[in-house]
Amino acid sequence: MHKPYDFLRRHRVAVVLLFLLVFPLLMPYDALAVNILVFGLFAVGFNLLFGYTGLLSFGHAAFLGTGSYLTGMAIVHAHLPWPVALGVGVLAATLAGLVIGFLAIRTRGIYFAMVTLALGQIAYYAFYKAEKWTGGENGLRGVQVAPMDIAGLHIDFTNPTTKYYVIYIFVALALWFVSRILASPFGAVLEAIRENEKRAAACGYDVQRSKLLVFVLSAAICGLAGGLRAIHLSVVPIDSLHYLQSGQAVMMCLLGGMGTFFGPFVGAAVFLYLEDTVTTMTRHWMAVVGTVFMLFVLFFPRGIWGSLLHAWERRIHIPPAQSLTGADDALPGPLPEEAR
Repeated sequence: MHKPYDFLRRHRVAVVLLFLLVFPLLMPYDALAVNILVFGLFAVGFNLLFGYTGLLSFGHAAFLGTGSYLTGMAIVHAHLPWPVALGVGVLAATLAGLVIGFLAIRTRGIYFAMVTLALGQIAYYAFYKAEKWTGGENGLRGVQVAPMDIAGLHIDFTNPTTKYYVIYIFVALALWFVSRILASPFGAVLEAIRENEKRAAACGYDVQRSKLLVFVLSAAICGLAGGLRAIHLSVVPIDSLHYLQSGQAVMMCLLGGMGTFFGPFVGAAVFLYLEDTVTTMTRHWMAVVGTVFMLFVLFFPRGIWGSLLHAWERRIHIPPAQSLTGADDALPGPLPEEAR
């Protein structure tokens, strides 16, 4: 009955990836497209926790930075090939997510946000003081990725287009993984927690374990974004761990539409494109971006992509339970025993 909408609902990963495949053609230069791809993935990881589970974290820069630093350190100090180094970065971010999540999920609401902020700043301080390994205030430099041949293909990261499409492959795998999570019974539990945590617990769902697991998965995806950023920049700046990076993830999700699959990439594109454009006009670019953000929060609280989807759903009369912009107030039906 609503074929375009049904197609988007069933094949959202394919639609997003097709768009990202031609995305560099829409940008003024490839480096900006790569930045949007990396930070879009960072926002996707954050959105899994914030948009789909309702847990607001101000410490997710810890996972972006941990993934960046451990990937960079594996290349610079251990001289590992970049695919192996990337795996080291993701594993380190996952372990950091396990530790921080274990401590943070014991709190709720603003206390959860403040605990994640505090723990994120501890991670910032730890990497800042480990100057021998991380470069301290100057960041980690010399993250050089040597050209390599894989399956007959020559991969040279000095070519921006090649770099974009190599990173694109990892982003594609991560998006497929996130889509599988959201389509699983566990994804239904996350939305139940977001809508009403107490009711979810009363229905027999293991809320604490689910929150810890989604926190760890979110950290792993953000760590992957961090590792890809290190490879992209060839340096790891210390501000990768700063709380301002966590704030940017919040802004990207809200601008694009939290709790939507494509929203984080829309938010990342708008935020970074505005930053890139406005900085050539005035040094007060943060005031301009902040004003845009405030206007969207006031008048388009669903974000850009979320508002477009909501308007489309209202026009074709999609019931809330089938909405792409989030679940209604009802909890999902009974789950299999293994999902509890």
